[in-house]
Amino acid sequence: MNSNLNKIEEENTEVISIPKDTSPQNAEIQVKKNEQPKAPPPPQKPTYERVIKVLRMVGLGFLESLIRLIAGDDVKSQLKRIWLGVGVPIIAFMIFVGAWQITASTLKSDLGKIPSPSEVWGQSEVLWKDHVNERKKEKAFFERVEKRNAKLLARNPKAKVRTPAYTGKPTFIDQIITSLKTVFAGFLLASFIALPIGIFMGLSKTLRIAINPLVQIFKPVSPVVWLLLVTMFVSALISQNAFLGMPKAFIISFISVALCSMWPTLVNTSVGVSSVDKDFINVARVLRLNTWNKIVKVVLPASLPLVFTGLRISLSIAWMVLIAIELLAQNPGLGKFVWDEFQNGSTDSNAKIIVALFVIGFIGFALDRMMVVIQKMVTFNKNDIA
Repeated sequence: MNSNLNKIEEENTEVISIPKDTSPQNAEIQVKKNEQPKAPPPPQKPTYERVIKVLRMVGLGFLESLIRLIAGDDVKSQLKRIWLGVGVPIIAFMIFVGAWQITASTLKSDLGKIPSPSEVWGQSEVLWKDHVNERKKEKAFFERVEKRNAKLLARNPKAKVRTPAYTGKPTFIDQIITSLKTVFAGFLLASFIALPIGIFMGLSKTLRIAINPLVQIFKPVSPVVWLLLVTMFVSALISQNAFLGMPKAFIISFISVALCSMWPTLVNTSVGVSSVDKDFINVARVLRLNTWNKIVKVVLPASLPLVFTGLRISLSIAWMVLIAIELLAQNPGLGKFVWDEFQNGSTDSNAKIIVALFVIGFIGFALDRMMVVIQKMVTFNKNDIA
């Protein structure tokens, strides 16, 4: 019995090995060996580098040299870049303004005097003041309506009150907003039609051969023809002046814009999808991806540069065509504003037309920069985008 207990105690006894040298100095050395050195924190980029990154993102990279100069980064080379990127364009613009001033003072036509740069600037201020005054009138109108409704409710709490719409004349700013709404609606409709068709044309050679002749026939059709056809179809389908809360004139304008501007997106999407590396398609087959996943995860990411090139061209065409469509159809917007001022025939009206010209150009530039920003946000080759 005792021998069995001794065997159990020997089996449960733990053997503890004592190190030969347990001095405090050796203990500290052992701890230091076990401690791994901490990696130094990554250096933080200076603030101006983040500003430059944002400027590049929005297409204002020409201001990079100015930011670096202010930060004191290689002053000599930055001054040279500022001269080439900012100084030369400013001088060219001054030469343009000077030639414009000379031309305005010497040339005259039967349609009125050519306005000078100072007259155009003065009319831009007039247009802005007209907009401010119109907004004040609108605010005063609704204040009067509210007071009238309050009096009616005070007399009879059950009385039905209504707030009529303000029917003041649309200002130049209102026309700009109307045109922007129309161009975005037309661009979205064009993208909704062109992107799916372009993707399937790129994936199927048979479909591409079948649809390509129709694309080549309809692509060069004039906006005037599309406007007339859309007007006929919309008038036949919609008898009221509005449909789903949208005026008929707005529907006609944005459908016409979509039919004029969809072709670059369709063609570029088809070319981009058809030129995707075959290795990517083979990988998708190996992974047994269905059609939807293959398009979303493989085809579209690889073809985005060409797709966005088509979208940028389509948006610029949409903006350009919209002005002509509004002018021809006399629909609200910048096109109608230009036509109305042309009908006036005065020097002030001519100056307002030139104001509209510059505004149309700046908005077109801003729309293109907007597409560049979106493209840089969703694509990988950000530095290759101009």
